[in-house]
Amino acid sequence: MMKTSSSGGLTRGAAVLLLALLTPAWAPAQGPPKEVRAREIRRLATELKQGDPWPAIRRESIEKLLPLAMDAAKVDAWVLFCRENHSDPLARHVGGEHAGRLTAFVFTRGPSGVESHVIASPTEVITLAERLTHAKVVAGPADQSAFELAATYLRGKKPTTIAINKSDLTAADGLSASQYDRLIAALGPDLARRVTSSEELVHRWLGVKLPAEIGIMRKAGALTSLLEYEALDTVAAGKTTNADLQRSLRRRVEELELGHAWEDNPGIQSGLDRGRGSDAKRVIIAGDIINIDFGIKVYDIWCTDVQRFAYVLGPGETAPPPAIRTAWEAAKESSRKMVAAMRPGAAGWEVDRVQVEWMASQGSLKHWAGTGHSVGYWAHDVGPSISGYTRDGPPRGAGARTLESGMVFAFDGNFVWAAEDAGQKGTRSITLEEMAAVTATGAEYLTPVQEQLVLIPSAAPAQR
Repeated sequence: MMKTSSSGGLTRGAAVLLLALLTPAWAPAQGPPKEVRAREIRRLATELKQGDPWPAIRRESIEKLLPLAMDAAKVDAWVLFCRENHSDPLARHVGGEHAGRLTAFVFTRGPSGVESHVIASPTEVITLAERLTHAKVVAGPADQSAFELAATYLRGKKPTTIAINKSDLTAADGLSASQYDRLIAALGPDLARRVTSSEELVHRWLGVKLPAEIGIMRKAGALTSLLEYEALDTVAAGKTTNADLQRSLRRRVEELELGHAWEDNPGIQSGLDRGRGSDAKRVIIAGDIINIDFGIKVYDIWCTDVQRFAYVLGPGETAPPPAIRTAWEAAKESSRKMVAAMRPGAAGWEVDRVQVEWMASQGSLKHWAGTGHSVGYWAHDVGPSISGYTRDGPPRGAGARTLESGMVFAFDGNFVWAAEDAGQKGTRSITLEEMAAVTATGAEYLTPVQEQLVLIPSAAPAQR
């Protein structure tokens, strides 16, 4: 662990030693020039509102990715139910987002792909058939329930396994208790014995994104980063609060007619580490490290999750102090090492181990959160996580899952050190979060990476 002074800075000897490892000159990158940034924000925001790519992408995903997922999960039938007011979390992914009356969506694995069979109310068949051109949409007789009709269809297909949305995974847990009881009763003892959770199937299917989706997320990631740099321009040391910065970004998202990747987006921290959530009343002052954890949602489908960092200069300062410069360089290098470790077949915990071991070698304290997670349809998406490595036992949770080409991750290059603020002891962290996509041969960043800390002057900056 690095030796620090009572204020959280490095001792003089340690600072001299570690500064020798840094680049010769501190040249802070404030993001693109303001004129370029403003133009790019307008361009990207406009492009990400043109048309509606989702119907075509959904169809391609069902036709190309779902068969592979069903094979990998050893599932040859999958049934789920959509309805108004309280539908399945995957309704939009199967075409049931506009379902009014209870509608059954049945997918069976055939020799040439996946067969999509939709059983709907007679009042909704025409609209569903127009929208779901890849599926066979039929009207269910009024004297039979959707559960009975789905069971009858499945008996004709003679599946060996039937996946249902009942799971500890939220995305794969859309079947209510009463729906489960009615479905099991309709299936009868023979088919009921073949029922299994769809959890593995959902991980396999939605954890992988199509090239068109990765292209959208690349643009959205770039826009996310630019908006964070723009927001940092508005910070006035001694005046701006964390809540001011959060409100500024939320207003900007609404002005651009985008969506938020999560409910209380963004998270703003400027003092000691506090876990999730923002200290809304805290005034940002000289010596603070500002952390913006921010994500947008585009086309009401795809999410981003990116963190950007700034340092507030004190009187006479032209660069951050040695401890913070060292932390920044270590966190940045950790991110590079993790991208280099990402490849198809690698487990999430193996990438996590790269981070954990690098942090330890650099004198960092342990970080309280996981290193990274899948991102896409949700800010914390299904699929593997970059976490789970421990020296005390086997890898745990989603970190034991393996990476595949087409998966997208948001992950943090971390460095944590002991610090003190207004007499309170705790820690400070750099958690440089970027997004990357796994390719056939490795991985590539989806966001233009932050190379240096943004420097905030003590004087009030010009407003946007």
